[in-house]
Amino acid sequence: MSSAMQKPNEENAQNTDELIAEENEATSAEDTPQEEVTEDSDAQEESEEEVDPWEALEMEVAKWKDQAIRSAAELDNYRKRMAREKLDAVRYGNQSLLEELLPVLDNFDMGMQAAAQEEGSMLYMGMNMVQKQLGEFLSSQNVEEITATAGGEFDPNLHEALSQEPSDKIEAGNIVRVMRKGYRIGERLLRPANVVVAASAEESESSESE
Repeated sequence: MSSAMQKPNEENAQNTDELIAEENEATSAEDTPQEEVTEDSDAQEESEEEVDPWEALEMEVAKWKDQAIRSAAELDNYRKRMAREKLDAVRYGNQSLLEELLPVLDNFDMGMQAAAQEEGSMLYMGMNMVQKQLGEFLSSQNVEEITATAGGEFDPNLHEALSQEPSDKIEAGNIVRVMRKGYRIGERLLRPANVVVAASAEESESSESE
């Protein structure tokens, strides 16, 4: 009977040992992730502690300082552009009106040439006074007549060549005569001067052969 009772006790002891072993394994399995999380949090805290707060503050100040400098430069450029546009509006505000006035000046010049045949006449004297007033008005509007004289150098930026003709007295490419006056307002061209330029010897020969 004692041997029969001993067997159940041995089995119970074996079962107890197995249960204890399983509990230990479960406990170790539960403890492992927690230890890893603890290690990660410790590493994060160490990395945060490594950042120098003064260095971070200096970086932030430098960033805002750079933005302030850029904004100030953009504002300064905007003010300069607006001032330039305002000045141009004052200088060239009457440009379209002056361009329409140029044909009137052309007709007046032709009338002056006809009246100049009798310089002592009242007509010529009256037209001469009007011409002076027109000149004063153009000067007040910052309008200048483009220089174009016979024998002068041809400037494609200011002159427009209508034709070429041979000339023994004027160098090839220079102005022979002015057909219509040109004007500019400030740095802007209102109308180029229409001119005839002297042809070179080769161009004269080719035109004669044709």
